[in-house]
Amino acid sequence: MADDSALDGYDIIGDVHGCADALVRLLRKLEYREQNGVWHHPARKAVFVGDIIDRGPQIRHAMNMVRRMVDSGSAYMVLGNHEFNAVAYSSHCHHAVPPPLQRYYRRLGSHLKTTLDDYRFHLHEWQDLIVWLRQLPIFLEFTHFRVVHACWDARRIAQAADCHQGCVLKDDDFLAQSLLPATEPNRVVERLLKGTEMELPAGRSLLGADGVRRTRFRTKFWSRSPQTYGDVVFQPDGLPDELVHQPLSADEQKRLLRYGSDQKALFVGHYWCQGKPRIIRDNIACLDYSAVKGGLLVAYRMGREHTLSNEQFVWVQSD
Repeated sequence: MADDSALDGYDIIGDVHGCADALVRLLRKLEYREQNGVWHHPARKAVFVGDIIDRGPQIRHAMNMVRRMVDSGSAYMVLGNHEFNAVAYSSHCHHAVPPPLQRYYRRLGSHLKTTLDDYRFHLHEWQDLIVWLRQLPIFLEFTHFRVVHACWDARRIAQAADCHQGCVLKDDDFLAQSLLPATEPNRVVERLLKGTEMELPAGRSLLGADGVRRTRFRTKFWSRSPQTYGDVVFQPDGLPDELVHQPLSADEQKRLLRYGSDQKALFVGHYWCQGKPRIIRDNIACLDYSAVKGGLLVAYRMGREHTLSNEQFVWVQSD
């Protein structure tokens, strides 16, 4: 349980994705000040929901800012799926990749290209960063709120907690197993860092705005009484009109994860929200508002309250 009873509260910050200039402006707006190269607040701490790296223009700079804050005790950070990808890729990049994983590693290398380019003249720093990332937790639980990158699944959280108190990548065997489909470590990582998904009907696929064709779509894990695909879809790329009203089968209903309204307040990133920041439900907020795509870099100012409010969002427009 990560708590600081003397603090006034926490500022939970969404996916940065290399937008260092926006992060500086957001921290200033939150009344953090830079001192000896570290941003800090006299009465609050920041909590980063992960995905500091990849995609953006100042990846190394953003990561260094966040790392210095975490190391100095002025911030916490949980792993995002992009940090996991970096660790997974680096664990084999200097060794022969087993044939079953070769396609997976080629895909990881493509996803990490902007990050690897930013560190290409700083290889020792990159190697040190990978060691550091392996020490980070995959989730954080405070007295009255929780933070995970994509999805809070009590079963998978319990499995993660049993492995180095949630710092799962410390464990070499867990890391190795997490790369293999259908293993328990893989299920933990997929669920907590990527969320829940549902298969499209046989033969159907979606072409996303990123140019990738998929046979699955991201789903909400908080719907109260969902009846159709449209009730559970949660991603920037919507469903075709004819699938929005597709009824959920009994089996699909059964497999849906539900985060109850009686649970602690939960903060996630990951989902590329758009528009003005707003809570999803009284106890759930997503803080990823597409900063790296010219959207908003968003924080939520959490005090000692147990119910979330739209009034507590703070944001800056990304360049």
